Amino acid sequence: MKKPDLSLYLAAPRGFCAGVDRAIKIVEMALQKWGAPVFVRHEIVHNKFVVDDLRAKGAVFVEELEDCPDDRPVIFSAHGVPKAVPAAAAARQMVYVDATCPLVSKVHIEAARHHENGLQMIMIGHAGHPETVGTMGQLPDGEVLLVETVEDVANVVVRDPEQLAFVTQTTLSVDDTADIVAALQSRFPAIVGPHKEDICYATTNRQEAVKAIAPKCDAMLVVGAPNSSNSQRLVEVGRKAGCSYAQLVMRAENIDWRALDGITSVGITAGASAPEVLIEEVIQAFKDRYEVSVELVETAVENVEFKVPRVLREPA
Repeated sequence: MKKPDLSLYLAAPRGFCAGVDRAIKIVEMALQKWGAPVFVRHEIVHNKFVVDDLRAKGAVFVEELEDCPDDRPVIFSAHGVPKAVPAAAAARQMVYVDATCPLVSKVHIEAARHHENGLQMIMIGHAGHPETVGTMGQLPDGEVLLVETVEDVANVVVRDPEQLAFVTQTTLSVDDTADIVAALQSRFPAIVGPHKEDICYATTNRQEAVKAIAPKCDAMLVVGAPNSSNSQRLVEVGRKAGCSYAQLVMRAENIDWRALDGITSVGITAGASAPEVLIEEVIQAFKDRYEVSVELVETAVENVEFKVPRVLREPA
């Protein structure tokens, strides 16, 4: 029986970004340098496949620093941590390596600079997300106020409307964030914005690629984890850009084939912490069921690379 024809649009850029690449490399190099076990506070990146692979190599993932022994190295995740965490590690004389993405660190530095200038911060982000927790934890309690929606902006209570600045989580929807920023600027005309947009280049690029393929597709699959903010945003962006059915899948085995019944075109992309091997697995699953023609839709070329911390580049 002949397989049905399917046009597959593959978004580029997709998958790993430079910050994720660096964070994974940091864990692997730490294991090479100090041997197993190396402890990692929080999932190094939001992807089960990546975390399981590092666990098999000797990484131990814990939620809090208290769960780590004093005599083994600990790595802080790519999402960033509150200031209190490295301070506690230093107090215990632990060896620690900070794998915070440099673009998240940029937001931390910005927030600290505004605080020094006497400004209260408003953060646009998702409550409870480790990046939001880490950024808010750079400053004393009450110095960073969180808003998640345009409605939140109307209700936020500030100390002085003339002394405000805002930062954003790096993995948000570009379009949704623009609406929240506009609401902040409308309510607080004196508010100071970031020197350069906080939403990172990789988040922006992946969303732009999704916007380019969405109108061509009956359905879209985003390879990524449910707890990955940037992956969830890709699903939302795909729907808004004209693809009525968008599905987040961790792996090929999670694809809901019944929901895809009758489609003739599908778009595939991946969140910034999803490895290419999982994308290839999903493409193969379509090839097993359809006569597939693949078209790469490239909207940007990424050649960003972040260096790993010096401690890992020095001999043991």
